[in-house]
Amino acid sequence: MTSGATGDGAGRAYIGSFTSAGGRGITAVAVDAGTGELSFLGATDAVPDPSYLAVGAGPGPGGGVLYAVSETEHGAATALDITGDVPRPIGALRPVEGEGPTHLALAAGQLLTANYGSGSVTALPLRPDGSVGPVGSVLRHEGGGPDSERQRAPHAHQVLPDPSGAWVLTVDLGTDSVRICALDTATGALRLHGETALRPGTGPRHLAFHPDGGHAYVLNELEPTVTLCRWDAAAGVLEPVAETAVLPEGEEGAEDLVTYPSEVVVSPDGRFLWTANRGHDSISVLALDPAGERARTVTTVDCGGHWPRDLALDPTGRWLYAANERSGNVSWFAVDTTTGIPRRVGSLDVPAASCVVFA
Repeated sequence: MTSGATGDGAGRAYIGSFTSAGGRGITAVAVDAGTGELSFLGATDAVPDPSYLAVGAGPGPGGGVLYAVSETEHGAATALDITGDVPRPIGALRPVEGEGPTHLALAAGQLLTANYGSGSVTALPLRPDGSVGPVGSVLRHEGGGPDSERQRAPHAHQVLPDPSGAWVLTVDLGTDSVRICALDTATGALRLHGETALRPGTGPRHLAFHPDGGHAYVLNELEPTVTLCRWDAAAGVLEPVAETAVLPEGEEGAEDLVTYPSEVVVSPDGRFLWTANRGHDSISVLALDPAGERARTVTTVDCGGHWPRDLALDPTGRWLYAANERSGNVSWFAVDTTTGIPRRVGSLDVPAASCVVFA
């Protein structure tokens, strides 16, 4: 697909979307740091259903590489050059030997994917040119949970390195747990170090770390709550200490309205936490105590669309972006640094939007 506005002098962001639902694939946009506005640059449908993206450093000066999962039954991942307005594939679309990869992360020269359908995590080596090599290892989860429809088997939903870089954490919706793994930097092999059990039936989806590196917040999909945890990087231990509802009391809505939280973001100063809530179609604002171990749900604001699948904070911490999958748009909000409450400013049409990442 061809490019539009030039966006010279602006920052860049990339939006994933479901091609199977009419999405463009990967959309490149310019980001105005002063207003938060997104302007279309170009798009490519070279990757089927690129539902989640991650940005890495390129091999040369000023270079950049975008990594994408292909959330299909026979899942794959690939790299794209982002030195121009339209992302361009680098190397092959690599099978991940797992079904329905929903998330990916970079760690120690490896690309890691969380494969929801098969309940596994895959490590693929990165080559000097930034391209993705064939699968190096696959760690398969085991277990289930009490929800007979959603938790009959493991469902790895997220994989990410901890702030120290010593560990890799995998969040599994199917087993109500977070696994802590060691990554062999030479071979890419993941070795299970420990597993933290969360309350049965909560269905953990994503996790975000506090800026202090000593706390983490697990967003639960099957119950609209956040589990607050201590994180001991020296020992590789995640310890739950509290749980907080993401919707204020009385805001659950009608009995037939089911809320499925999708993403959790923590402010750079560690004072606030935001969640995107599908069904309720809102963004929740939670205030964290100075220790980072208790949260108070302040309010919710409309997400600016329908079914917010992702929530992302720009590098300045001033603008919050919601990828609204079913309404096909990305809305952006100015963040009040005193109250943490986002104020909606604008929106860009992006059919079947699934995630937003910044370069």
